[in-house]
Amino acid sequence: MASTMASTSLREGAPQPVVETTRGKVRGTTAGGVSIFRGIPYGASTAGKNRFMPPIAAQPWAGVRDAFDYGPSASQNPSSMRGAVDPRSGFAAYGDADTIEESEDCLVLNVWTRGLGDSGKRPVMFWCHGGGFASSSGSPLMYGGERLAQRGDVVVVTVNHRLGALGYTYIAGVGGEQFASSVNVGMLDLVAALEWVRDNIARFGGDPRNVTIFGESGGGAKVSTLLAMPSAKGLFHRAVIQSGPGFRMIEPASAVEVADLLLAELGLDRARIGEIQTVAVERIVAAQAAVERKLGRRLAGFRQGFAPVVDKRTLEQHPFDPKASPLCADVPVMIGYNRTEPTLFVAGDREAFALDDEGLQRRVKLMLRDQSERVVEEFRGANPGATPSDLFFLIGAEYPTGAFSRKIAQRKTEQGRAPGYLYRFEWETPIAGGRMKSPHALEITFVFDHAGEPLAPRLAPDSPEVHELAAEMSGRWIAFARTGDPNTGNAPHWPAYSAAERATMIFNSKCRVENDPSCQERLAIDRILFPSERP
Repeated sequence: MASTMASTSLREGAPQPVVETTRGKVRGTTAGGVSIFRGIPYGASTAGKNRFMPPIAAQPWAGVRDAFDYGPSASQNPSSMRGAVDPRSGFAAYGDADTIEESEDCLVLNVWTRGLGDSGKRPVMFWCHGGGFASSSGSPLMYGGERLAQRGDVVVVTVNHRLGALGYTYIAGVGGEQFASSVNVGMLDLVAALEWVRDNIARFGGDPRNVTIFGESGGGAKVSTLLAMPSAKGLFHRAVIQSGPGFRMIEPASAVEVADLLLAELGLDRARIGEIQTVAVERIVAAQAAVERKLGRRLAGFRQGFAPVVDKRTLEQHPFDPKASPLCADVPVMIGYNRTEPTLFVAGDREAFALDDEGLQRRVKLMLRDQSERVVEEFRGANPGATPSDLFFLIGAEYPTGAFSRKIAQRKTEQGRAPGYLYRFEWETPIAGGRMKSPHALEITFVFDHAGEPLAPRLAPDSPEVHELAAEMSGRWIAFARTGDPNTGNAPHWPAYSAAERATMIFNSKCRVENDPSCQERLAIDRILFPSERP
């Protein structure tokens, strides 16, 4: 049945364009010369017999379906999405706490475009949201595509898909023939969304032969995974990985262990596996949280728990280890990270911002164990004016996010077919008295060109400097989406990455390119992560 729900503010006054998709007609709205369609189904409900199974196409609908409102987010851990966001947390600075309905009927996407049915062949920018593989959606305000569509005449698509246990439990490993195809279904949802783009985006003014997938944090890891999935090959043509290098995913043995833990939490075993499709979804979400507590703390960038598994069929190999997947050989990749990634995650931890040397050593030892003292001294030597807290943030950004990002750029370029480009975001936000510096996810505001919008002052002041950096970064992303090359004609020229030069774009108030920035830091971490490789 076609949805009739719509926001009054979207109904009144604004033109309501109608587009016919392969499943039926959708009615959107317009703002600032951009046509906006929200909550378009690309797949059927994943409840009941469809739970844990590969996605199937959405049912056709009669008449015209209103596409004014965001569709449901995937069912997920309440602490991930619902409930109050701790105002002391860094996450409180990243826009609205999402209170959109959650449902297993969550396979929906959103489109922003300046052209409808005009054969415009605009580049398509397909956004994979963050939140690891367990939380969030494509609906937060900071993912809105209006400004990118206005600035670059591109078509922006954001998407919801299954998350956590519902999207990434390796049921195929424990469920026998009945569930032989139940693997990586959250990633297969993204493939289905890309197939929807292939079949429909021309009607929204986009070019299905020029699709860029881009994402941040968990979204970057999803982009990394898509680069190694046979079913995704040919559905996109460029890729951007922001602060989420998906270097390796999960081995089958570990994924089976997690699946068995989930069954145990639900009071099931392999002999009763079929009942998992009838268990209340709230119980599955609660069981996921219990399993995650048992698995314990993990470092950002190292996968465990509910995440893609290298099953050799839907995901042939780890995306970039021991080499880049041959499936992505012809796909240019842009990848990077933020200088002080960890400040977001410890924003509510006052002690982290006032460490002494003993506190620094204690925290780094949790990450690096017997390598901690050596690494601290090498980082101290490279950053002589840094406080113990500064050093903790720098080490936490490089291990492993910075190191994996560099290695992905290197292995991509070494394929010899398409370039890799590396960046580091160093602009420091003044929020929280400046102590956050360049936290995880800060670059999103600049990439989506949201400077000056209502949510942007929580991240960056409305100033000429901020607008200039937003124009620079969004312009580079748009250029890459259009041609596979992030150069715009503006200085500085951004060369492709190589092990010989290690050219890195530094995004700051004054953008520049440096060869092998922070070389001493790089070597300190690479000795741990890549001990057998030449420095």
